[in-house]
Amino acid sequence: MHDAAQTQKTAVIVEDDQDVRDLLVQVLQAAGFATVAVDNGIDGVNAVLTHQPLITTLDVNMPGIDGFEAARRIRARSDTYIIMLTALDEEADVVLGLSAGADEYLNKPFRPRELRARIEALLRRPRTGTVSAVPASSPASAPQAAPAAPTPVAMADSSMSDMAVLEPAHPGQPPHAGDDSAWVVHRDLRLDPETRIALIEDRVVELTRTEFDLLHALMESKRRVRSKVELTLVLRGESYLTTDFVGEADKRAIEAHMTNLRRKLGDAPTQPRYIETVRGVGYRLTSELP
Repeated sequence: MHDAAQTQKTAVIVEDDQDVRDLLVQVLQAAGFATVAVDNGIDGVNAVLTHQPLITTLDVNMPGIDGFEAARRIRARSDTYIIMLTALDEEADVVLGLSAGADEYLNKPFRPRELRARIEALLRRPRTGTVSAVPASSPASAPQAAPAAPTPVAMADSSMSDMAVLEPAHPGQPPHAGDDSAWVVHRDLRLDPETRIALIEDRVVELTRTEFDLLHALMESKRRVRSKVELTLVLRGESYLTTDFVGEADKRAIEAHMTNLRRKLGDAPTQPRYIETVRGVGYRLTSELP
């Protein structure tokens, strides 16, 4: 993985609207980031692979490839935190963005203070993604560049448009984990919070950071119901007493994450094996098997 000191200073902005791009540069530079700003998805993927930023913001409707495809390509090669900024606010769009690998989904027009609060919340979460940066010798990697200066930079490399999304690489055997006492267990589902491994029986379940954190919170709470507001704050690493920035978009994002999580667990909402919906309240684990 790249050097943490450089990571903490860099943000990539992928936005085709000049006014919004300039605003994002100002907001992120005020938050202490050097910024690399580009106006299309292909250049955005290249910028992330070159600079390996801590934060990446992605527009959706852009020339070349859209933000959803850009997010998939970035997530295959980088564990940068991805924030999607878009005017698309339908549930299907939120689900698609989060499924593509985004960590946050924020509607335009956004409030700069809210964006900074969400970035700060992301940075409080453990950055323990399973994707490593592409080595410099890899044919698919972008050329290495000097550390980003705090000014917009344009990069173009159309070869990225043909880059295939990499499938997560896991051997047939489940990965080695630590002490069995570290596992959190519900039925045949097991989590190891230290190694961030999820298993159903002996099958590895590939989860994003957010999905793992949601599942871990629910498994720790067992039959206690966790509301969408509470789960939003869990993901941000905030106290339940702080609800200033939890709105309807946040609750829809939790619903979208839960949809993706259930799909990966093979869990049907109508006949759940692992996670129950408590209508109008939130989520909890199912009862243990008799």
